[in-house]
Parts: sequence; C-alpha cells; structure tokens
Amino acid sequence: MPRSSFSDNPLLRVSRPVSACSRCRSAKVKCDGKLPACTACEKAGRENACSSANDQFARGKERSYVAALELRIEKLERRLTFARSRKASVANHEAEATPTANTDRKDSLANIRAAIHRKAARKRENSDVNTLVSDFGFLSVNATTRDFEPSLSNMTFARLVLAAATNDEVPEPGEHSSLPSRQAATAIVQYYIRNIYALFPAFAESTLLTILDDVYHQDKRPIKDHEYWLFYMALAIGSTAQSRTIQDEFYKNGLEFAGMALQHADKTLTPGNATQIQSLILLTQYSMLDPAHFDSWHLIGFTARACIDLGYHQDPPPEQMPDRAALETRRRMFYCVYALDRAISMVHARAFSFTDEAINVAFPSSNPNPRVPSLSGPIAAPAADPGLLFFQLRRAQSQWYSTLFQSEPTPLPNGRSYIWRMCQEMRDWGTKLPDTLPASIRELFDLELRYSYVYCLAPSTRHPHMTDYGRVVIFEHAIAYLDAVHRVAHGALNAAFYTYHDALRVYFMASQLLAVLRDAEDILLSNIPVIAPPLEGQQPQFPGMMLNNGMPPPPPPPPLPADRATRSAKDHIERTISCLQRVKQTLGTWGERWVDSKALGMSFESLVTPVLERLEERKTRPPPPPAPPIVHQVHQMRPMQHMPGPVGLGLGMGRGIPMSAEAMRWVDMSTMMGAGMGRGRHMG
Repeated sequence: MPRSSFSDNPLLRVSRPVSACSRCRSAKVKCDGKLPACTACEKAGRENACSSANDQFARGKERSYVAALELRIEKLERRLTFARSRKASVANHEAEATPTANTDRKDSLANIRAAIHRKAARKRENSDVNTLVSDFGFLSVNATTRDFEPSLSNMTFARLVLAAATNDEVPEPGEHSSLPSRQAATAIVQYYIRNIYALFPAFAESTLLTILDDVYHQDKRPIKDHEYWLFYMALAIGSTAQSRTIQDEFYKNGLEFAGMALQHADKTLTPGNATQIQSLILLTQYSMLDPAHFDSWHLIGFTARACIDLGYHQDPPPEQMPDRAALETRRRMFYCVYALDRAISMVHARAFSFTDEAINVAFPSSNPNPRVPSLSGPIAAPAADPGLLFFQLRRAQSQWYSTLFQSEPTPLPNGRSYIWRMCQEMRDWGTKLPDTLPASIRELFDLELRYSYVYCLAPSTRHPHMTDYGRVVIFEHAIAYLDAVHRVAHGALNAAFYTYHDALRVYFMASQLLAVLRDAEDILLSNIPVIAPPLEGQQPQFPGMMLNNGMPPPPPPPPLPADRATRSAKDHIERTISCLQRVKQTLGTWGERWVDSKALGMSFESLVTPVLERLEERKTRPPPPPAPPIVHQVHQMRPMQHMPGPVGLGLGMGRGIPMSAEAMRWVDMSTMMGAGMGRGRHMG
C-alpha cells in the first residue's frame, strides 16, 4: 500500500478502537464503552450524561450522530491542512536562512532565532499529528461516514482495520497466482457451506454460488469488489479449515486466497454498507483459523462497532422494513456478529463489545422462505437450522457469563440456584436438538455444552464457593470434553468449525481438571457417591412437591453420568491418566497447525508431569474400604495470583506466554478484567 506522507498514513498503534464517552475523556479516566452507559458513568450516577447512552446509539438520533462526526472530520481536516502549511513554511524558511561563510554577530542571532522557530514549528506539528492519530480511534470505527474513500485520502477504513489487526503481513499473490480449477473451487465452497456457513449464515447461500458461477464465466456480468472478497474469503476459510499443518497445501492455498481477497479490501470494507459487515465477519472467521497473521479480538471489535453504527442491534419499525427477506438477512447478520463476539470474548476472558441490554433483535426465522401449501404441495418437515440453534446457545452463554464474570464483584444471592438454573436451561436446549442435525454439528454442540457447564460451575468472585458435587460434575464433563476433542483433532477430516480458540479451550478444560484433582482427588478417584447439596436456604425437596407460594421447586442440580456409580476406583484413575495423556497429544497435534499452541503444550507438560506421576503411584495402592456417601462440603475458592492474560488459559495476551505451575489456580475471570489484560478494545 503506497504511503505519501506520515500525516496521510501514520504508523498506527491502535489498540483500543472504540472511543470513550465525553465524560470519561474529559475526566481522563478509563472507559469500557459498555452500552447503554459505561461503568464509570454508572458508578458515578451519571448514566444519562454518558454520551454513548444519550446521542451515539439512541434510536431515532442516528442522523445527529452522523452530523456530529462530519463536523469532527472537518475540524481534523483543517488541522491537517494547517500542519502541512506550517511544515512547508518551515522548509522555505530553512532554504532562505542557510548560513554563509561570512557571518557576523547579527547573522548569528538571526540563525538562532530561526532555529528556535523551526524547533517550535516541529513541536507544533508533532502535537498535531499525535492529536490526529489519537482521534483515529474514534473515527476509524464509525460505519456511517463516507470520508474513508481511496479517492479522497490515502487513509482508508480498510487500511486502518488491517493496521490494527494484522500480526504478520499476508504475502501478496505471486505473478503466477491463478484461480483453482472450477471443480476444486466448488469442492472448497461446498465444504465452507456445509461446515462454516451452516453456523454463520451472514448472507444468502445462493449469493455465493452465483458468484462462483460468474467468476468462471466472466463474460456474463462485471463482478464487484465485495463479491470477489466474498468468493476469495470463502475459499480461504474453506481451505484453511481443512489444514493439518502450517506447511500443507490447504494452509498455503488458504493464505494465497486471503491475499487475493485483500487486493479488494479498500472498496469492500467501505463504511456504511451491509456488505462491509459481511466482509468483516468473513475476515474474523479467517483470523480464528490463522492467528499468525490476524488478531481476531481486534477484528470482532471493528465488526461489532460497524454493526452497531448501522443500527443492526435494533430491529427497525415494521413500516421501515416491509421486505421480510431483507429483515431476516439483517437479523442473521447481526447474530453472526453476536455469536462471534461472545465466543471470542469468553475464550479470552474479556468483556463483550456490547451488552445484551443494548440490543433488541428477534431471532431470525428458521425458515425465511416458507412454502405456500396451495402452490407447492404439502409442506415437508422443516430441516434443522444449525445457525439458529447456535445463536440460541450463544444467548444463553452470554447471560451467565455477563452475570458471573462481567458484573460487580459482589457475592450473588442464591448463587448456586442461579448456576443450576443456567445449566438446566442449556441442558433443555441440548435435549431438544433435532435428529436431522449433521453428526459433525451435533458433536460440536455437545462440546459447547460441556465447555459451558464447566465454565459456568467454576468459581468466580460472584460465587466463590465450591462443593464436592460441583467438582465431580466438572471432573466428568472435562474428561468427556477432552476425550471428544482428541477424536476430533486426530480424525480423518476436519468437520464443523474448529479453530485456534479450541486449543485455548482444551487448555482451559484441562486446567480445570487439574484444579479439581488438586482439591478433591480422593473423592473424584473413588467410587464414593456424592450427593448434591440443597440450595441456599432451602429444605430438601421431594418429587412432585410444590412450594408454599405455589411456584414449582427450584432447578435440579446438573446430573452426573449414569455409569459413574458403576465404575471402580481403578477405572477412575486409569481414565484420568488416559485423558491427561490425550490432552498432551491434542495440543501437540494442534501445535503443528498453530504455532501458539506449542506454548500451550509446553506449559501443560510442566503442570501435568507431577500429577501423572502421582496417579501412576496411586494406581498401585490397594483400593480403600467402602465409605458412606458424601452429602456435600463447601470450600472457599483459593486465592489466585493475578497474572496478566486470560486467567485459566495460562497465556499472557502478548504472544502466548505460559503461566508457571505455581500460578495455576481456579478460573476467576471477573477479578482480572482490569488487571493488565493485554490489548483492550475500548478507548479511555
């Protein structure tokens, strides 16, 4: 990308692209950008004074928001013009004030004055440039401005996004780069539709197939830049998702397709269009498969802000959206952004880009184009919609994650009852999955459920107490999750959508398994039955019993596998050892695909070695005598060492720095949100 000057295209180090509210900016305090009002304004009792709540995202005020930004752009343009004229004036003065060989005292004083003038001018110019760069954090993510056009300025929205989210530059396509054969491209596109598009239907499937046909028959109609982007990024994602190592042809082809797509970035990522959101969704998906080149955390931040600036976080009034198909596409596009934002934020233990309270969007229909019986015959049974099911699960995860890990750090009243209710809702969702789901998608959903159970049950500052029953539940789900992921990692084909984030989840789940073994090894590795404790302030309930106020009993505890009671102590020890060995194999296999996964494997190796030695020694002991059932034991969460990076994942956000064995503690995400979490998304 050519650069005319530093002022036109400065070296950006944008780490928090969302602007702070006006109150936080004037007070020079950190702003988390939460909607509808930031945390700082809420604590100060100034929710109504928060600019994000009053003007930027209020329904019906979108035009005033655009007008305010246009005025701000004009101000910045005047500053840039002044800085350029000042620089030109200084250059002319330097040419005129060149000292000669015959200088007297008077000329010497003139030179000193000129030097002082040049120094002051350079200082003013540096100040202007720094002000411009800092203001780009506000301007860059405005999705309604039209000033980021290649014809108007060398700085485009696409270049700003790539400058902030690129880890390593994507190689430009070579001179001999060409399209794959029609047959090969069709196979890749079909793989993308079957495994990735099924979960993130951000555009019509027919759109991609039409572009595929037009690319190989270019005499029919001209193809637009955003269509080339959609086609090449679908090829890049579909090819990279099938990769096994960073040296295989799938990865190399995917990287080449991504380079072809980036040639159309300037016009494709132009703000103000729905195609911009679709394009950013595709780039975010590719970044999850290729973390060496792109940062998914920053990309989903840009994508979410573009979605909100265009108002997609609110359903429009019926009179403004008469086309039902357009409304369904809009909703699916929003929930694709929503699902990606929740998944990426949870795996990195960070705040969401926007809260659930700030949105008002109904779920899309499972059948956006219903058939009319009188015209098309009897209606067949509706096919399963994996995307809609996925959105529903992400909404449930968002609820408990916000409450337990992103709210005020105060104990939650009846915390155990709340957690059991959340687990019950997710369990009900899982039992209602249709039988027509593809096996690979169903397996992915099963892994998501087990990951959610462990995450939700793990102690937090809002619910720091842990019972032996909760440890047993975590123990069982963690082993089942890690065994299933091992099969996925070593399967013949990469089914569904597994990314580098799944390597982070494996480390997270393995760390929880080690944590419960550390705290209750004797209970977990024995056949002693553990009875679920009663809820806070509740007497034991009986089947069919109703409470005094007529309400049904509170939710039941998360159930344990039926075969646990039939297993012997030796069985528990052997399957735990096998599971921990499989974790090393899984991280080792994915380490050949993602370099950062090697750091995860090395960190886990140092943690698990003494545990495996202890378990091997325990296996040689004689079995203990039978013991009575354990009702429950409540323990306070151990204090944890505040390490930078996502707690429980064992990584600093710099580039995968493992935690030491002494730092391995229970996951307590909420206490770490402000403690050096690496690069944030919000500007303060």
